[in-house]
Amino acid sequence: MIGQPMDASGFGALAARFPERTVVTYDPRGLGRSTRKDGRVDHTPQTQADDVHAVIEALGAGPVEMFASSGGAVTALAVVARYPADITTLVAHEPPLITLTPDGPAAVRARAAVTEAYEKRGGGAGMAAFVAMTSWKGEFTDAYFAQTQADPAAFGIPTEDDGSRDDPLLSDRSWAVSSYRPDADAIAAAPTRVVIAVGEESKDVLTGRTSVATAELLGQRVSVFPSHHGGFLDGEFGYAGKPDEFAHRLRQILDAAAQANR
Repeated sequence: MIGQPMDASGFGALAARFPERTVVTYDPRGLGRSTRKDGRVDHTPQTQADDVHAVIEALGAGPVEMFASSGGAVTALAVVARYPADITTLVAHEPPLITLTPDGPAAVRARAAVTEAYEKRGGGAGMAAFVAMTSWKGEFTDAYFAQTQADPAAFGIPTEDDGSRDDPLLSDRSWAVSSYRPDADAIAAAPTRVVIAVGEESKDVLTGRTSVATAELLGQRVSVFPSHHGGFLDGEFGYAGKPDEFAHRLRQILDAAAQANR
């Protein structure tokens, strides 16, 4: 189970619901407990894919089933393209590949506005802008950009600025993740069964639209899961999904794929 920028701590609820499987989680390079030694601060799907491959190799565990969330789903698609023998079944949940949407340039502009709010006014302003962007329904129109700046207090977000500007979600450090374009030909040639998953509550918002666009790029349709972008979370992070229902749906897909591969 992999995420980005979420680290291993976000998968506790989901992992606990798979006692019959050996579950491995990890902190992506430079996130969570991971300390970088390469002198860089940016996050790229290619580097993270190499890291995931290294983990699988070190464990001697391949090929594996993989559930990947958000930016982790982008990493996982890169793994399939670069290391096709590593994964048997990939469930890629809501990959935020904004440039694949029909309004890609506008989505890129919206992303830049989030980072601008963060750089100018700090984490509270940046997170408020991020929430406004990710909860907007439909394409990013002139009406979206004409809105007043999102107020952190309206979302219950602290307004204090701690002075840091290194947040992997709000800064430009992960732009390579959301700008990534999967290698559709390499993925099609891989033996991996790839399932693009989307939460039923995400249908009209950005990550729902990016999921549909990713599935279309790969010549398939999305698989609908319960809840939202964090549908596998319990209440620990204040963004509770439906972890029981989510795990049931994930198990259905993994078991069906395993049966088909026998």
